[in-house]
Amino acid sequence: MNDSRALRLVTSCVLLIGMLPWATGCRTNMQPDGEEAPEIPPASTFVMDFSDFVDGGASKLALDRTDPTTMQLIVRANWGRAALKVGIWNAIITVGLAVPVAAFLESFNHIPEIQTDGSWVWSYEVSVTGVIHTAELHALVVDGNVEWNMFISKEGFYTDFNWFSGLSNLAGTEGTWTLNKDPDDPTAFVGIEWHRNLQDETGDIKYTNIVPDGPENGGYIFHGITGEAFDAFYEIFNKGQDNLTNIEWSRTTKEGRIRDPAHFSDEDWRCWDTALLDIECP
Repeated sequence: MNDSRALRLVTSCVLLIGMLPWATGCRTNMQPDGEEAPEIPPASTFVMDFSDFVDGGASKLALDRTDPTTMQLIVRANWGRAALKVGIWNAIITVGLAVPVAAFLESFNHIPEIQTDGSWVWSYEVSVTGVIHTAELHALVVDGNVEWNMFISKEGFYTDFNWFSGLSNLAGTEGTWTLNKDPDDPTAFVGIEWHRNLQDETGDIKYTNIVPDGPENGGYIFHGITGEAFDAFYEIFNKGQDNLTNIEWSRTTKEGRIRDPAHFSDEDWRCWDTALLDIECP
């Protein structure tokens, strides 16, 4: 698969995450012979949605809503602080774990084959920054749950590296993933917990730093979609600072607020409006 196709795949799945955060995956698992493989948990259970704070996201929308004659007066410190905190985790996942993320997203484009032991395997190639990798996603149903394992190979460098594993229930409403750092340092890196409510399309996903004996072990970012007026949130815990940052916003209007004791030296909320401009909190 060439890079342009990989980009289209990632873009389509990210759009799916943004529009229907807890929807099903990009394809079904019905097989030609009538067998039915376990459904791969959707992209939103693996790739957190950062779209309102990175890559233009809400900032482009805000510029569209702003009178250009007032640009020199714009202050977006509150939203900018939120974007900075979110952007750190976005870099960890999209840059540091680009290969396993791409391999996971590509899995939805392929049909698995059942094995003699009753497990299922999705086998395919995926291009990451122009380099071809081969991937095998394995699934095995055990005691009402599905055990997942992703093995990735790069010719001349490593073979069948177990980059991540997971466990999900058959209903597809909750599960976990454990990602290892890389083939040169195959230690536990990020733990993921996720939940989905299929009826009201709410849910949550949490990334936790699980590097053994690491100074930031226990730090996390927790993202959820709710039914509140501010219908999305992040909780970001910095282990080194022992600081919990709360971010809440509306996915529709883009207005929101942040509470960051270590930065602001108090427990008060700081708010922004639909153009991401700083305002007094109501």
